[in-house]
Amino acid sequence: MALTKKQTKQLRALANSLKPLFYVGKNDLTEAAINQADETIEKHELIKCAVQDGSGLTAKEAAEELAAQLDAEVVQSIGNRFVLYRRSQRKDVEHIKLVRE
Repeated sequence: MALTKKQTKQLRALANSLKPLFYVGKNDLTEAAINQADETIEKHELIKCAVQDGSGLTAKEAAEELAAQLDAEVVQSIGNRFVLYRRSQRKDVEHIKLVRE
């Protein structure tokens, strides 16, 4: 599911006030880290992530790799932070209503 420009803009605005919920550290993206990110994105749908100094990945590389692993969309990548979106399958999560073109 590719996001439209309007949907990306909406998600970027929502992500502006978020604090990073997931950190990519010196071990980069291990299986445990990917599982943790999967649980987090399933609970929140929209997560901000940060790449720490010891990591060998840039934020853009980490965002693309993690998005591919989680079947998520990269909303934006700025500096050492990036934002991912994936619609949750859980019923107890308040879903983000995306705008339509």
